[in-house]
Amino acid sequence: MPEKILVVDDEKDLVDLISYNLEKDGFAVLRAYDGETALKQIRGHNPHLMILDLMLPGIQGIDVCKRIRNDPEHAALPIIMLTAKGTEVDKVLGLEVGADDYVTKPFSVKELLARVRSLLRRSAMEKEAGEKDIFVYKDLRMDYASHLVTIKDKRVDLSPTEFRLLKFLALKPGRVYTRDQLLDRVWGDETFVEPRTVDVHIKRLRAQIEKNKVRPQYVLTVRGFGYKFADIE
Repeated sequence: MPEKILVVDDEKDLVDLISYNLEKDGFAVLRAYDGETALKQIRGHNPHLMILDLMLPGIQGIDVCKRIRNDPEHAALPIIMLTAKGTEVDKVLGLEVGADDYVTKPFSVKELLARVRSLLRRSAMEKEAGEKDIFVYKDLRMDYASHLVTIKDKRVDLSPTEFRLLKFLALKPGRVYTRDQLLDRVWGDETFVEPRTVDVHIKRLRAQIEKNKVRPQYVLTVRGFGYKFADIE
């Protein structure tokens, strides 16, 4: 069965263009021109990925994204956000509410298709990683069950918070997280924790696992946005 992609935009011509190229690439396409219809399509057809415009009539794209991330049944749906503005504020906002990637209008359809394929691969890897107790990338090895981390078979002693931070990033390679997202998902309900706390722990983590802290190969900084684990193909 072909993977289903939901395309959500109020510009019908753009939806037609994206849909045509997705179908030519072997995907099945669902369409929606407003936020309410998009939510119905997700609940009724369980797409594998959604391409979502930021500006929609009725329920805005940001709110659609928020609702999906708060719905346990569909929270893991990969989302590519489309934005016409292209400012860092819009990009950060999209990432903060749970978008996995973003594309600025006008965009290359070829680039969009490449992002779709890459995100679907990443999603499949995340599901596979979530079913395993061991994570290995280059010289880094993590045993989730025993909390053992090694670099070149040499044990690395991480604090519980550093381990949780590394594990959270490693479970979704290539996914960018803002500081606020990391605070929410790694620190949770801990009080009196500021965004700069993330930077401090990232620095400590890199000191333990990176050979070159200036040019890290595992935990990467995405300027203007936050942090991610390295892309793994």
